[in-house]
Amino acid sequence: MKVAIVHDYLNQMGGAERVVAVFHKMFPEAPIYTTIVDRNKLFPELKDADIKTTWMQRIPGILGKFKMFFWLYPFAVRSMNVKGYDIILSSSSAYAKGVRKDSGSVHICYCHTPMRFAWNYEAYMESVQVPNIVKRLAKCLIKPLQIWDKNNSKQVDRLIANSTIVKERIKQCYGMNAQIIFPPVEISRFKVTEGEPEDYYLVVSRLVSYKKIDLAVEACTRMGQRLLVVGDGPDRERLEQLAGDTVTFLGRRSDEEVVSYMEHCKALIFPGIEDFGITPLEVNACGRPIIAYCVGGALDTVVAEQTGLFFEEQSVSSLMATIERFDQYHWNPEHIRHHAEKFSEDIFIERLQSSIDGLLGTREINSKITEAKRSY
Repeated sequence: MKVAIVHDYLNQMGGAERVVAVFHKMFPEAPIYTTIVDRNKLFPELKDADIKTTWMQRIPGILGKFKMFFWLYPFAVRSMNVKGYDIILSSSSAYAKGVRKDSGSVHICYCHTPMRFAWNYEAYMESVQVPNIVKRLAKCLIKPLQIWDKNNSKQVDRLIANSTIVKERIKQCYGMNAQIIFPPVEISRFKVTEGEPEDYYLVVSRLVSYKKIDLAVEACTRMGQRLLVVGDGPDRERLEQLAGDTVTFLGRRSDEEVVSYMEHCKALIFPGIEDFGITPLEVNACGRPIIAYCVGGALDTVVAEQTGLFFEEQSVSSLMATIERFDQYHWNPEHIRHHAEKFSEDIFIERLQSSIDGLLGTREINSKITEAKRSY
């Protein structure tokens, strides 16, 4: 069967793009349709892919300021020519689910979250550096985009959510039920090291305010606990002002260095609310536990008192209380690693293929029933 892969934009190397890379592994002959691509920021697995972009690729400066053109993406996605494909497999946190399809095509959308600009405007605009007047004008587009996004979702044959919280958002925003298939984690990149961990907690994150890294910085500063912060972003300067002598900001590091920090940390601190959160599972794949705020994707990935601990309130005091009791537990690295393996790439592929086969089988049965009724 002819398959087309559709993604919002390929200009970064995040969890959504990792999913596209696995789609490509499953269907290597399928072209990948996307609005724009930055070929310097592609996963190695996508370097040989047949990537087809839209007219937005020719906009001057689009790669550096892609978020400012949010109002153009719906038109760009609708311009994609995916006629003649049996299966359209989209990866979407915004616009890709709006692609036009033939009446005979099946559209399966792997949804990372409903469109943030339309349904969570303030969080989306927080990381967009534009004048306030532009933000106020942009707010006028929220309602039309919500209508556009909701109508497009109704045209999808199967919506798949990447986590429980995204399934709930899909129900709230679109009034639709979604199957859950957790994103793939590259378990093979990580290993459990022998010996005791080193005496430091770890944060690996983009440094933006909604990630709530300030909770980890302040908690470890007050407690005199060593904290290494890997990552960079617009919130770094503020965080450095909050930090004491026990907190070290390492900035961006190579993949090899990040893995080494994960392998030897006492635990990863995960204080924000994420749709899923692959980083905690990567740390689990190293045999190390997590300290996470008990909301969002962490509820899907952390098993309390087995692979990590939760803190109940998104506050410094609640996090401090959890850190204080962390050493009371004996953490079994092999058990933690085994938990992470349940989220492997192979399991993701198996579940997604099963979902595709199930939908195609149901569609074939319904088609035969319809044909039988016409004959009768």
